[in-house]
Amino acid sequence: MKIKISELSYRVSYNLSLITIGSIIAVLPLKGIAVHEEFVTGGIFGFALMLHYAGLNLSPGILFAVLNIPLAVLGWFSVGRRFILYTIYAMVVATLAYELMDVDFGIENPVYASMACGGIMGFGLGLVLRTLGSNGGVDILAVVLNQKYNIGIGKTYFLFNLVLFSASATFLAPDTVIASIFTVLIGSMAINYVLALFSNRKLVMIISTKHHAIVEDIMENLHQGATILHGKGSYSGQDKPVVMTITNNVMLKRLEELVFTHDPAAIFIVENTFNVIGTGFSKRKLY
Repeated sequence: MKIKISELSYRVSYNLSLITIGSIIAVLPLKGIAVHEEFVTGGIFGFALMLHYAGLNLSPGILFAVLNIPLAVLGWFSVGRRFILYTIYAMVVATLAYELMDVDFGIENPVYASMACGGIMGFGLGLVLRTLGSNGGVDILAVVLNQKYNIGIGKTYFLFNLVLFSASATFLAPDTVIASIFTVLIGSMAINYVLALFSNRKLVMIISTKHHAIVEDIMENLHQGATILHGKGSYSGQDKPVVMTITNNVMLKRLEELVFTHDPAAIFIVENTFNVIGTGFSKRKLY
């Protein structure tokens, strides 16, 4: 039996597998790079690292688990139970991976170290965020504040990390703090890339007198849907039907060729869209 990707994303086995792989990948550079360079990687794990560098005689992995307990309780009563259960699993995997792994990437140049740490960490965190859970820590706080007070998730991360790096600057070398910020920036870029992977869509608007033939060809040959919108020329006042369809990078060139084969005078407008939710596309992510 064929399983759709949108249905697969709600399967427990899929979510647990992706969380396990993503959490382990995210922890690898923390244990193999960040600790050796004294980087503060942002979020609750970054806070745990800062406390460790400041002299608190506890492993960052254990500190991460302890700091997450009140946040998990908050999330249990404020966010969906499924979201929190997956998130708790991610936190447990991350803690165990950090405590059990013994790895040193051996990167000595701080610039290379921050690039590698941010890239690998962001890739792992992004995999977890593609599931119905999260990486814990600030993720939980950000979701709660967003749902209750409509505070943007990005604002919560920014303010938390601003306070975190400001505190780190009081006892860490300036070069180390700057490298830490660089690590977080690269990590954020990697997370966004992973989240956009396989989800990026192209919204295409086509203005043509041959709209009926174009729509028929889109459905028969590209096996995609299309919608005809009713437009009107601002100068002529004449009706100008607009064909709207959603495609991906792979099919975009075929769609362009199809349109201009029917009408060389057509207007072909392409807009990037991060994700499309609905029938035939992604399911709405319910926590």
